[in-house]
Amino acid sequence: MKKLIIVFCFLLISISLKAQIDTANFRTIFNKVKKEYAPDKRSVYFNTQYKADTIFVESTSTEALNALDKQAKEVAGFIKVSSLLPAKNLNEFEYGLANLSVCNNRAAPQNAAEMMTQMILGTPVEVLKKQGGFYLVRTPDGYLSYTDGTAVSLMKKSDFETWKKSKRIIFTQDFGHAFSKADVNSTRVSDLVKGNILVLTSEEKTFYKVSFPDKRIGYIKKTDAKLFSEWQKRPNPNAEAILTTAKTLIGVPYLWGGTSIKGVDCSGFTKTSYFLNGIVIPRDASQQALAGLDVDVLESDSTSLDKCLKNLKAGDLLFFAAAKLRGTIGGRVTHTAIYMGNGEFIQSAGMVKISSLLPTAPNYDEREFKTLVSAKRYLTEIGKPEITRVDKHDWYGK
Repeated sequence: MKKLIIVFCFLLISISLKAQIDTANFRTIFNKVKKEYAPDKRSVYFNTQYKADTIFVESTSTEALNALDKQAKEVAGFIKVSSLLPAKNLNEFEYGLANLSVCNNRAAPQNAAEMMTQMILGTPVEVLKKQGGFYLVRTPDGYLSYTDGTAVSLMKKSDFETWKKSKRIIFTQDFGHAFSKADVNSTRVSDLVKGNILVLTSEEKTFYKVSFPDKRIGYIKKTDAKLFSEWQKRPNPNAEAILTTAKTLIGVPYLWGGTSIKGVDCSGFTKTSYFLNGIVIPRDASQQALAGLDVDVLESDSTSLDKCLKNLKAGDLLFFAAAKLRGTIGGRVTHTAIYMGNGEFIQSAGMVKISSLLPTAPNYDEREFKTLVSAKRYLTEIGKPEITRVDKHDWYGK
């Protein structure tokens, strides 16, 4: 009996070690597939979890799941379950609208997690899964993040299509409110910021009667909004339009993940300046640096003031890499700004402010001059990949 017990224990240990080896191999394969098919977690979700004897794999990429299934068909001692998002337990509620004036979207499904981005009221999203009290969503710029359940109103595809065809208004003042009656002295329903989109249900004298995504009803002064159909069909913006919008944000504090007039990070600032002129661009600086037309601003990897002054045009985006201060060439883009002309640029750094590339200027920003790594022209590239007019974007109802 004692020998049998020893043999049995040995077998258990062997099986356990084999399972550990197989899961270690699985993790190696998983990381290899992730690097090839889902290198940027901001745009492709690819994740695995271990629960008891089951390995759960989820992704928004069919290619990633197929590659993993092909390379890791079996894992000793474990059952592998692969799921393509959106999750089936959403019961077809795979679309949604941002429900608050400004919603905070995070890196993980918890309030303590890093704020990655924001979405403003009326922003259409793809809902991918629910985790706890949070939803994993994809915003119109293709960005993935988690948002609190109260921040988004879920919809089925049929309701989403109805919303895209509905008559809407867009809030055009920096700040304001929706009221419970057609009277500014009535109870407030919600605060509002520039760019908020609401369904128009009727008009009452000098007010628009609107419906929120969660079916709240409010009244907005007509002077504070425009019909969305008119707003989105404006001609492509020029540099003056982009910079006029950008300058309305001067003094707004830097906020990591911020994309509204309440607070912006560097790329949130450039993104917002373009969106409020009807153009959807990528979310982060390193993503924005991959779109648009290259503008030459370097000479042997160093910033060339002559090339900047000669080649840059107002409205161009500038990109900077902090690693360049340490002598590292080819480091990750960590900052962005909008060129204004005559060596000046506007950026969110501490707060939104105007700085200069000119060493003789009183607002010279030596750090940014030294860390400039590239520049891109967007205004001539509208309609090309990653630079999309709102009225040509499927989610807004082209």
